[in-house]
Parts: sequence; C-alpha cells; structure tokens
Amino acid sequence: HDVSDVEGATGRVLAAQPKLIACANDVIPGVVRRGGGAREIEVRCLGDGLVVVHIIVDCLDAMGANMLNTVAEAIGDRVADLCGGRRGLRILTNYCDRRLVEARVSIPVRALADDAEEGVQVAQGVVDASVFAERDSYRAVTHNKGIMNGVDAVIVATGNDWRAVEAAAHAYAARDGRYAPLSTWRSDGEFLRGSLKMPLAVGVVGGALRAHPGAALALQLLGARSAADLAVVVASAGLATNLAALRALATEGIQRGHMALHHRTRESDA
Repeated sequence: HDVSDVEGATGRVLAAQPKLIACANDVIPGVVRRGGGAREIEVRCLGDGLVVVHIIVDCLDAMGANMLNTVAEAIGDRVADLCGGRRGLRILTNYCDRRLVEARVSIPVRALADDAEEGVQVAQGVVDASVFAERDSYRAVTHNKGIMNGVDAVIVATGNDWRAVEAAAHAYAARDGRYAPLSTWRSDGEFLRGSLKMPLAVGVVGGALRAHPGAALALQLLGARSAADLAVVVASAGLATNLAALRALATEGIQRGHMALHHRTRESDA
C-alpha cells in the first residue's frame, strides 16, 4: 500500500528476485529437498499506490496453503521495504491459474443410445447444450455446477479443500470477463468428444490427510500417488457428471432423475 514510485518499486522487486526466492526457500527446506520450492516473482500494479507481488511456488504433491502462507509471511517485510510502501496482506491466492488440469474423452455415438440413429440425436443434443452454455452465462453457471457435482465429491472424499477448488474454478470460468463453461462438447458424427480444463490445487500429503483416515483410504482406493494423479481423477469425474446431466437434458429431461432420487429418499425416511 501507499507506494509512491510504482515503476521504481517494480524494478527493485524484480531485481531482488534471486534473494526473495532464496528467502522463501529457506522457510520450506523440506519441499526444496524434494525438488519443489519458490520459482518466480511477479509484480502487478493495481493503481492508487497498490502493488501486488506474487511468488510462484511449486508445491509438489501438497495442496500448499500452509506452505504458501509461510512463504508470504517470510518475504512480506522485504517486499514492503523494496516497494517503499506499507505492508499489506501476506496470504496465498486460491486462484491457482498456473496449476491447471485438462481431461478429454471420446465416446462412440452408438454407445449413447440403443441404436445408432438415436445415438446421433443424443450426441447432437449434448452438443447443442454445450453451445448454449458457451453463448449464455445463465446456462453456463448450471453447466459448471454439473461439473462441480463430480469434482467436489472427489475433493471432499480425499480430504482436500472443496471451497478453494470451487472459488478457483468459477474465477477461471470468468477469466475473459464473461462467465463461460469449463467444458465443451463436439461431435464429428462417429464420436462425441468432450474436454474440460480448470485450475485445481489438490494434495495427497499434508493438510487434513494426516488426521483423516477416510481421506487416506479414498486416495488408496483411487490409486492416486501424486497430486497430478488425483487432479486427473477429479477432472475426469467432473467431465463424467457433466455428460450425465447433458445427456439427461438431451433425452428424458433432468427432472425425471431428480424426482426418482426424491422418491427413493422419501422411501428411506418412511
């Protein structure tokens, strides 16, 4: 805050990048020993003397929240001195736009229905729903909610932070100034092809995993030995639940499945 010479502050921070990175790595030696650690410094100027300094850290197989907050607190005073301003917040951002995962799927059109002709119609319905979401933010919100149904389920089961994942996903969906779908679907006549890309900070070590045996068991069942393994599973689950919702919309409608679920719930409560 209150940086009078923004251009000069930016230059000084970038010139001190090696020292700032070294300072950051000094407080996370375990991560550095395993090949991770601080990598890069970025500076952004938000106007009215407000300067934001990002330190990019490779968290390896950890979600990284505690690690990043430790780093931010370690370099905060040095950054403020370099900028010649008043120190502000020292905390991670959950918008992990450098930590992206992508999932893709190709499904034979004939597998979408009992016969090939009907399969083509279902595939076209899914594509039409995708295009609708791409052109209309009101639809995109619900489209992405269907993705997050699958994403959040895996995130919660594995002891990760579903609120952070949700926040990052929706910020990424609006990165171009308009809220858009995280996934798209297209058909080439023979195959229905879907793709999903989103930021995803997940971990298989640290955090709640140490205290939550259920989360450790879920990771064991998934066979996820690294954060990258888990991210792929999470994204795949999101793409699958997205397709399930779009296929229902393209055929009998979403309400039939919802009402069947409510009916089963009432029966179990009786």
